[in-house]
Amino acid sequence: MYDDADPLLARLRACAQRFPEAAEVVAWGRPTFRAGRKIFAVYGASQHHPHAVVFKPDPEERPALLEDPRFLVPPYFGPGGWLALDLSAPDLDWGEVDELLDSSYRQVALVRMLRVLDPADAQRLSGDGAPGPAEPAGVAARADPAAEPITGRGTRATDAASTTDEHEEHP
Repeated sequence: MYDDADPLLARLRACAQRFPEAAEVVAWGRPTFRAGRKIFAVYGASQHHPHAVVFKPDPEERPALLEDPRFLVPPYFGPGGWLALDLSAPDLDWGEVDELLDSSYRQVALVRMLRVLDPADAQRLSGDGAPGPAEPAGVAARADPAAEPITGRGTRATDAASTTDEHEEHP
C-alpha cells in the first residue's frame, strides 16, 4: 500500500520522529506514527488518497479545517474525529503539517512525553493538576504525579505487588 522510498513519506517521517518516544509501526498495510502505543498519525488515508496523512485535529480547530477543501474525513478514523490532508498537493505547507502533527501528538502523548517536548511547561503539567490554557484535553486527569499507570484489565501496576506484600510479614 505504500512505497518505503516515497519522498513524501520520508518527509513525514522526519516531521513525526522529532517527537519524544515517537515510533513508526506498520499497521493495516501502512505506516503509523505513535506516541508510546497511541497513534497520532497514519500515512495513507485510503486507496484514493494514498499520500494523505491522517491525524487527530484539535477538537476546537476541526470545524474550521472541515471548511478547507484540502482536508477530508478519512474512512475508519473519520468517525473518531480524525481528518486527513493530502501531502501530494502542489501548494502544501510543511510547516502546517508539522503543526497538525504537533497537535495530534499532544492529544495522545503521556505527560512524561510532553514534559520532554516542553520542559518549560513541566511545572504546568505536573503542578496543581488544573489544565492550562494550551493543555490538551484529558491531560489534567493524567497530570497527577501520584497517579499510577493502568496496566490492562483495569488493574494498576502496583496492584499485583501490593497483594503479594499483604501476605508477607515485615519487621
